Amino acid sequence: MLKFFLPLVLLMKFNQEWKSVQLGLSFMGFVLGLCCFHDFYVYNMGYTVSMDYLSYIMIYLSVWIMVLVLLASEKVKSMENFSSSFIMVNLILLISLMITFSSMDYLMFYISFEMSLIPTLILILGWGYQPERIQAGVYMLFYTLTLSLPLLMCLLNIYMSSGSLIMSVSEINKGMNMLNIWYFFVVLAFLVKLPMYMFHLWLPKAHVEAPVAGSMILAGVLLKLGGYGLFRVLGMFSFIGFSFTWVWMSIGLMGGIMISMLCLRQVDMKSLVAYSSVAHMSLVMCGLMIFSWWGFMGAVVVMIGHGLCSSGLFSLVNMVYERLSSRSLVIGKGMLNFMPSMAMWWFMLSISNMAAPPSLNLVGEISLIISMISWSKLSMIGISLISFFSAAYTLYMYSLSQHGIFFSSLYSCCSGKVREYLVLFLHWMPLNILILNTSLITSVY
Repeated sequence: MLKFFLPLVLLMKFNQEWKSVQLGLSFMGFVLGLCCFHDFYVYNMGYTVSMDYLSYIMIYLSVWIMVLVLLASEKVKSMENFSSSFIMVNLILLISLMITFSSMDYLMFYISFEMSLIPTLILILGWGYQPERIQAGVYMLFYTLTLSLPLLMCLLNIYMSSGSLIMSVSEINKGMNMLNIWYFFVVLAFLVKLPMYMFHLWLPKAHVEAPVAGSMILAGVLLKLGGYGLFRVLGMFSFIGFSFTWVWMSIGLMGGIMISMLCLRQVDMKSLVAYSSVAHMSLVMCGLMIFSWWGFMGAVVVMIGHGLCSSGLFSLVNMVYERLSSRSLVIGKGMLNFMPSMAMWWFMLSISNMAAPPSLNLVGEISLIISMISWSKLSMIGISLISFFSAAYTLYMYSLSQHGIFFSSLYSCCSGKVREYLVLFLHWMPLNILILNTSLITSVY
C-alpha cells in the first residue's frame, strides 16, 4: 500500500497532484485486477492484516470508486477550491477504507472503521453546498458514534473473556453466544452505517449536503462498511442470531416498503437516489440476518451492484446540477431536449437501479429473494411490494427528469464532455459485465 501512496504524496509537491493521483490510482486498480486469482482463501499480508475474497472485492471497489470520484470532481480543480487538500482528504479516506477491509483484528477494524468517518465529515463540511451541511455532518457523526461506543465495550469484553480479538478464533465464538445484550450492541453499530430503517435519517441529509465526491464515496463504499462489518461479527452470534431473525426481517421489509413509497414523492433528484439506497440496503440486511448461503451471496452481489449503480446516479445528478444549479425534478425536466446523449446513460443506469438484466443487481436480488422466501413464504408480500415500488420510483425519476416541456428560463445546455461520459461508462461497464463471471463473487463462500 505504501509503495503506491508515498509516490503520490511526493508528486503532489510539483503541482501535478490531480493528474498524478488519478494516474497512480488507476494503475493501482489495474494491479489489483491482475491479482484476481482463485487459489487463496486468506492471503496473509502481515501482522493482523490479511485479505480474503470479500476483502479483495471491497478493496477493489474502493479504489475503483475513488478513481471515478476524482474524475467526477474536476470542478474542484477548475475553480481552485483547495484541490490539494481535497485530494489529500480522499487519499486518507481510501487508506482508512483499505485498512478496514483488510484488518483481521477486531480492534484494528473498529479503529479504522471509525477513522473513515473523519475524512467524510471534512468532505461534507469543507466542500458541501448549503449551510445545512453542518447539521448533516453532526447528524452523521452522532448517529455513528452513539452506537459505536457499545461496540467498543463489547470488543473489550471479548478480549477479557477470550484473550484474543483475532477474527475466526473459536474461543470468541464460544463465549459470545450467551448474552442477548452484547448481540444488539454489536449489530446495531453496523446497522446504523448500513443504514437500517429508523436509523437512516442521517443518510439523506449527508447525501444532499455533500459534494459529488462525498455522495459517491458514501453510496459506493461507506454504506458497504455496515454490511461488511455484519459479515465479520455475525459469526460470533450464530445461535442468538437465529432467534432474532424475525425482528430484522420485519424491520427490513416494512422499512423498505415505507422508504420506497417515500421516494415516490421526492422532488430532489439527489434525495430520491439517497432514499433508494436505504430501500436496497434493507434487502441486504434481510439477506445477512437469515444466515443462509443464498442470503450471504446475494448481499455481497447487491452491495457491489448498488455501489456502482448508485454512485453513477449521483454523478449524473451532479452533471445536471452543474448546468442548472438545481437538483429539482421540476426545473430539471425535459433534459432530453438539451442533453440527448446523456439521456441514454440516465436510462441505462436507471434500469440497473431497478435490477433489470443484465445488471449485477439482478443476480443479487434473485439470490436474496430465494433466501427470504425459503425462510418464510409470507415475506413474498414484502419482497414483491419493494420490487414493484423500486421500478415505480426509478421510472418516475427517469421520465420526469428526461421528458416533458423544459423549464422556460433554460436556453442552452452542454450535452456532455468526454470526461463525464467516461465516468458514466466506467460505472456502467463493470455493473453489466460482471454478471458474465459471477464465480468471482460467489466464491466468497
